[in-house]
Amino acid sequence: MTTEESDGALPSTIESICRRHGGREGPLLAILHDVQDTFGHIPDEAVRHIARTLNLTRAEVHGVVRFYTDFHAEPARAHQLKVCRAEACQAVGGRAVWAAAQALSAVSDGRVEIEPVYCLGNCPCGPSAQWNGRTLGRITPERVHELVSAAEGGRPS
Repeated sequence: MTTEESDGALPSTIESICRRHGGREGPLLAILHDVQDTFGHIPDEAVRHIARTLNLTRAEVHGVVRFYTDFHAEPARAHQLKVCRAEACQAVGGRAVWAAAQALSAVSDGRVEIEPVYCLGNCPCGPSAQWNGRTLGRITPERVHELVSAAEGGRPS
């Protein structure tokens, strides 16, 4: 559901999500995950409503959204490539994978969001990356190129 499709339903949906987690201790992360799962990102209106509901400032809620890389204040692009930049992956070719991803982001049509992460928990199979939520091991610069090229051409990968 996009924000445009749901503007009228946004406040009631946010309220429902907040009520669902209301009895929990420290419900903010669970609420933010549900909001993002519902809308694809965390709209400003949701931040305001969540802050009011949890008796937090908007800055506190916004700070959490900006701190955690899995939360997005803007709608995500069509595809997401997360490249591990941690030491274990760097030691087995991760620098070349990151360089390839960076080079492709400079010439891509904007459909692919390329983001550094610092461990995907797949160290024995490094270098690792995550493509649209799917973790990939032993990734190569060539495989990065294949994934991004297929996404830009509209072909599934």
